[in-house]
Amino acid sequence: MIAEHRYQKQGIELHYYEIRTSLQPLVLLHAQGVDATSFENVWNHLSQKYHIYAIDCYGHGKSLHDPSQYNLADIGDALTSFIKDVVKENVFLLGHSSGGLLAAYIASRTDLCDYLILEDPPFFSSQGERRKSSYNYIDLSSVCHSFIKQSESQDFVSYYFSNQYAWNYFPDKSRERIKGKLVAMAAKYRRKYPDKNLKVMFWPKAALSAFQGMNRYDPFFGETFYNDSFHCGIPHEDILGNIKCKTLFMKAQTHHSEDGILMAALGEEDLERVTGLVTDCHIVRFDCGHGIHLEKPKAFIKCLMELHP
Repeated sequence: MIAEHRYQKQGIELHYYEIRTSLQPLVLLHAQGVDATSFENVWNHLSQKYHIYAIDCYGHGKSLHDPSQYNLADIGDALTSFIKDVVKENVFLLGHSSGGLLAAYIASRTDLCDYLILEDPPFFSSQGERRKSSYNYIDLSSVCHSFIKQSESQDFVSYYFSNQYAWNYFPDKSRERIKGKLVAMAAKYRRKYPDKNLKVMFWPKAALSAFQGMNRYDPFFGETFYNDSFHCGIPHEDILGNIKCKTLFMKAQTHHSEDGILMAALGEEDLERVTGLVTDCHIVRFDCGHGIHLEKPKAFIKCLMELHP
């Protein structure tokens, strides 16, 4: 049975969900824009073999909202304290997307991780000038930046829905007409249910998963990926080269747009660099988009179940 808790210590404030068992601890770190409930479709199944901890990262969910601490080191160190004080034993550590960057940071700087599971994290592609040619930059990060600069809208969920890159996939002739109707539907739902995850009729279920917990997301977190301050100047090479535990890399599909935008977390050359730096790294590929545990939950669960007899 899932329970909610809060961990507080010397400025650290982390909210987390737990399914208590006597089994191997598995810590789940979500992607940017959503919260720990992103894993609710898989955590009950995973609890058959694991003691589940799903944590809201800073700037998300019910954890600390303080833009001065939205960076790899502060969040990573807070999560490290959580493992030491709450879990109190070594863990299997899984991070999705930006959560994968945090998981790798922890694994590179401590001996608390027995198995590192990286669910399609944006290594190399989200750092430095290369970030400007990534989907995250042209979509979520740029929308966060523009939202912060404007003053007309106070609701980031509605603002993001209206300004997301996904509208570019609609035909030119019908885009504005369809967009107008769906944006109005989204705004109406937000006014009626401001504390619920966004639902919009006709919008794909998989696409709506990106809004799970977004009503508690601080766009100043996205700003750190826009201005490249999230990484604290720590090269991804330094993180990956210091990982000594067993590592599983879950790789989603790789696509590029016609104008060269990386429509994925990282490219094939990036993946080669990862495996060349991490001592013991195994790759499992999934024929789906970035949210592997959402799009391919059965394959995702099976993969994790096989890690621990």
